[in-house]
Amino acid sequence: MAGPLEGIRVLDIATFVAAPFCGTIMAEFGAEVIKIEQPGEGDSLRRFGTMTDSGDTLVWLSEARNKKSVTLDLRTPEGAAMFRQLVAKADVVLENFRPGTMEKWGLGYAALAEINPRLVMLQVSAYGQTGPLRDKPGFARIAHAFSGLAYLAGEPGRPPVVPGSTSLADYMSGLFGAVGVLMALRHAERTGEGQSIDIALYESIFRVLDELAPAYDKFGYQRERMGPDTVNVVPHSHYETRDGAWVALACSNERMWERLCKAMARPDLITDPRYASTRQRDAHRAEVNGIVADWARSMDADALLAVCDANDAPASKLLNIADIFENPQYAARENLRTIDDPRVGRLVVPGPLPRMSRTPSELRTAGPELGSSNADIYGELLGIDADMLADLKQRRII
Repeated sequence: MAGPLEGIRVLDIATFVAAPFCGTIMAEFGAEVIKIEQPGEGDSLRRFGTMTDSGDTLVWLSEARNKKSVTLDLRTPEGAAMFRQLVAKADVVLENFRPGTMEKWGLGYAALAEINPRLVMLQVSAYGQTGPLRDKPGFARIAHAFSGLAYLAGEPGRPPVVPGSTSLADYMSGLFGAVGVLMALRHAERTGEGQSIDIALYESIFRVLDELAPAYDKFGYQRERMGPDTVNVVPHSHYETRDGAWVALACSNERMWERLCKAMARPDLITDPRYASTRQRDAHRAEVNGIVADWARSMDADALLAVCDANDAPASKLLNIADIFENPQYAARENLRTIDDPRVGRLVVPGPLPRMSRTPSELRTAGPELGSSNADIYGELLGIDADMLADLKQRRII
């Protein structure tokens, strides 16, 4: 079955995860994504993470899946000229160099749009294409700090910690980038006009920090680190069980509170005026958390989850990756997918998203070997013969 993005050609000249993740999503749904890398060394992501016998890391093999790899030095006149030929035959360019770099090479959006007026270009950078910090470098960790997320991660009074993944901002920016590219392609279909899309790494994180901005503007409330707790609602946290496991309990409204009270065999708490509303429970946060924590410590995790399920109270054990590999829900949803790769053999990777009823995703290949599609792309798409390709390779243009 043809993917919904079949016929869309994407030139991915970006590095690491942020903009390339947009290309990965598109490749999973049928787009032809051509990864353009520096001759000899390739994308730095090939060396970021756990190395395999193939010479590439697990991160590369997972996150560059379904892409084709060609090598090309955009900094040389010949390399830039070949890139312009590819742009004429493409729909999308993904880049994440520092602002001004593409223009320095004569490959900025304005110049490329003269070649292909329908071209869509995604530009991801640390701080965006405008503003006083546009020229500063940055990675996801810096974005987590600048966005306000890292400040909130950790226990009260303790040092801020990594919020789960050091690459979260990269993935979020790639996801927002994919949304932007698809909207821009829709506009191009209607009007014949392409456009550039400007995303700063920090913006993709700042955008999802719920009420942080309006709460500060309206009430001057500056949120501090709360550990596993959640602002405004309680009990809505992580609790340790008798057998040393941790469970998450979510109690975001009165109905969920009633269900949890029944699970705890404490119907008296439902009518207790101290805990009768979300606001009152928040005012007695330490007491409520203490009651729930004592209950959780009195039971093993499986028994606690069973009684929560029986009362329809939302709860889950905090799963580690070993738990995930054994979990029947992950299996039923095919959240873990297997690729048979000629270089590394069997490879289990996270399944693509979203799940679509008529045009499902497809996993064809793991991240490709550097330059493995040079002959196909340059020979078939640009018509360069084998002798010329050999000469370009010898001079490290490709």
